[in-house]
Amino acid sequence: MSDETGRDSTIQRRDLLKIGGAAVAGMAIGAVAPTGAQEKDKPAAAPRPAATMPVRNLGRTGFKVGIFSLGGQASVEKADNATVAVPIVERAIDLGINYIDTSARYGGEEKRWSERYIGEVMKRRRKEVFLASKTHDRTRDGSLKHLEKSLELLNTDHLDLWQIHNLSKMEEVEKIFAKDGAMEALVAAREKKLVRFLGVTGHADPDVLVEAIRRFPFDTVLLAVNAADRHHLPFAEKLLPLAVEKEMGIIGMKIPARGRLLSSWTPPPEGDRYGSKVPGTITMKEAMRYVLSLPVSTVIVGCDTIAQLEENVTLAREFTPLSAVQMAALEERAQPVHRQSLFFRRWEA
Repeated sequence: MSDETGRDSTIQRRDLLKIGGAAVAGMAIGAVAPTGAQEKDKPAAAPRPAATMPVRNLGRTGFKVGIFSLGGQASVEKADNATVAVPIVERAIDLGINYIDTSARYGGEEKRWSERYIGEVMKRRRKEVFLASKTHDRTRDGSLKHLEKSLELLNTDHLDLWQIHNLSKMEEVEKIFAKDGAMEALVAAREKKLVRFLGVTGHADPDVLVEAIRRFPFDTVLLAVNAADRHHLPFAEKLLPLAVEKEMGIIGMKIPARGRLLSSWTPPPEGDRYGSKVPGTITMKEAMRYVLSLPVSTVIVGCDTIAQLEENVTLAREFTPLSAVQMAALEERAQPVHRQSLFFRRWEA
């Protein structure tokens, strides 16, 4: 990034903190044109995965995304872990991964380790990836402050995708769409070209995300789905078809449920904080094949080691879709451990 570009982006970030309701005055948020229509704003060369990585459309954004992408958690959000985290990010891009997801919350709200580590690599390789981050603040001003810091830590003058992080309750939907809510920040940031596309994410309740998507033409949805999905508040039942209908980029997460769905997982003797006391029932290959057989654009997984990253990329390169019978069989195998495999869902009324 040139000095001139850096100065311009700094000015824009400062301007954002002063943006009031005037930025969206007279604009019904639900009537905003889809951002995917902004063809003129595309970079000269969209990031492309290696030829051996299968690709899919990221909804209407115009990007071809590799079916396996890097999540900014696991080792990439651990404190003082640069010697492990930065090489993982580097190796991911070397392997053809062209989508990286992080958040203002990953690695703690003060240090934001995930954005720091990824930013170290973005100093040199920003043009090679579609870069996504998130705001967990539900207000306009708080979200704009998150964005300002995200751009600084990630060493970039723009995000390809900025997302509302983890909508869990209907009250949160009301808050982000209210006056001075976070949606004002997303629209304003897009107008200032600090972000290119807008998304929403969630783990807990499909109806919450359905409501958000009905109110605003988000470009993407990041949703938690795995082989245990149908056993409790299934995201694949209503949310996934709606996202397909609206031609959204669909990013899957919680594929192995942080290991709890996998037969290779060894729970602590006393159980973990979610009450998980037994190993899972399927392999990582089966977990990946299940979700990639759904109409998703890509899946994101946080990795602890380069070896784990390379294994996941190999699984993506070798992917073949499952039949309906095979999908149903995996769902049945996941049933005995569905509670621990859906620990992120809403379990109380």
